[in-house]
Amino acid sequence: MCKFRRIEALVLCLVVVTMMAAGCRSEGPSDVASPGLPVLAAAGTCHSLAVATDGTVWAWGGNEDGQLGDGTTTSRSTPVQVPGMADVVAIAGGFEHTIALRRDGTVWAWGYNYFGQLGDGTTTDRSSPVQVQGLTDVVAIAGGWAHTIALRREGTVWAWGNNNFGQLGDGTTDSRSTPVQVQGMADVVAIAVGLGHTIALRRDRTVWAWGSNNFGQLGGTTTSRSTPVQVPGMADVVAIACGIDHTTALRRDGTVWDWGVDNSRQLDLEDDGTTTYFPTPVQVQGIADVVAIAGGWSHTVALRRDGTVWAWGNNELSQLGDGTTTSRSTPVQVQGMVDLVAIAGGCGHTVALRRDGTVWVWGCNEHGQLGDGTTSDRPTPVQVQGFPDMGP
Repeated sequence: MCKFRRIEALVLCLVVVTMMAAGCRSEGPSDVASPGLPVLAAAGTCHSLAVATDGTVWAWGGNEDGQLGDGTTTSRSTPVQVPGMADVVAIAGGFEHTIALRRDGTVWAWGYNYFGQLGDGTTTDRSSPVQVQGLTDVVAIAGGWAHTIALRREGTVWAWGNNNFGQLGDGTTDSRSTPVQVQGMADVVAIAVGLGHTIALRRDRTVWAWGSNNFGQLGGTTTSRSTPVQVPGMADVVAIACGIDHTTALRRDGTVWDWGVDNSRQLDLEDDGTTTYFPTPVQVQGIADVVAIAGGWSHTVALRRDGTVWAWGNNELSQLGDGTTTSRSTPVQVQGMVDLVAIAGGCGHTVALRRDGTVWVWGCNEHGQLGDGTTSDRPTPVQVQGFPDMGP
C-alpha cells in the first residue's frame, strides 16, 4: 500500500523535465543530453502518463481530482485516452494535475487546481483539458506539487500556481492562476521542479534555483529565495531533475550529482525528528556513463548509455525496482530492464519506456498507477497493459 511516514508525502511534487522533439533540448554527455528521443512517459504522485506516436495522451492511476483528464474522477488500473488531446509532444505530471505541450507551442492542463496550477485564471479543478492562458511558443514543461513551469523557445521561464516559498521566481510569495515570468532567467535550456523549489539549466551549463531551501535543495545555503540564484560548484551540467526536497544534476562527463535531503536515510527520519541533508553537491558513487536522469518523491533514477536503468534513495515501496524494499545510498540496477530510452519517477513508483515502444513500471500500485490491471505493488518491472504502440 502507498502509505508514507512523512506528512509531506501527501504533497509530493513530481519532477519530470519534458522537451519537444524538435525544439529546445538539454545537452548530454555526448553534446546532447539524452538519447536523442522525445520524452514520451511521465509520472504524477499516483498517476502515470504517456504519449503515443500519433500524439494522443493516455493516463492511468489515481483520478481523485480529474488528473487523468477523461472527464471523470474514476481511478483506472489500465490506460485511458485523454479526449481532445492531439498532436502532443510532451507530457508532465504534478501532485494531482497533468500538463501537456502541443506541437503548436500551447500548453494544456487538467486535474487539481486549488492554487491555480492549471493556469486557466481560476482555481476550479478540471477533469478535462483546459488551455493555459497567455502562453505560446513553449518548448518544455514541468509539473510540481502545486505549481507549474514552462520554458519558451526564446529561453525565458514562466510559472504559475502555488508560490508560498517563492517557487514561481517572480520576487514575491503570491500565488498565480496565470503565468508570470521568472525574473532574471534567460537563455535557459531545461527546467525541473520539486515540492517548493524550481531549477533551471542555462545554455552555459550553469544551474540556477529558487524557492524553498530548508534542506539545501537550492545548493550552498539553507536560505529560501524568491528569485533565481546560481548553484555553486555546478558547471558543465547537461541535465537536471528534482525530488520533493532534493536536486540532481547530470554533468557532461556522465557523472551524477545530488544535493538536498539524503533520501537513502528517509526511513529513519521519524526516530529522532531530524533530517540528514547536504546543501553542497556531492557525486553519486558507483555510476557513470549516464545519459538521462529523473527524480521521484524520495528516489532518483538514471539511464545509462547501455540502456540499463539504475536507482537509489528511498525504497519503502519498491520504487527502486531491485526486488527489495531496502533503501540504497548508492545506485542499484533495476531488474530485467534493458534497451530503455526514457524514464520518469513518481511518488512511490517509476515508469520506463523501452525502445520497442513498451512501457514498464514498478513500485507502489495502490491507485492502479502501474497500469497492469491490478492494484498490487510490484518490486520488479511489469509491463503496462492495453497501451498503443509507442515505438520511436
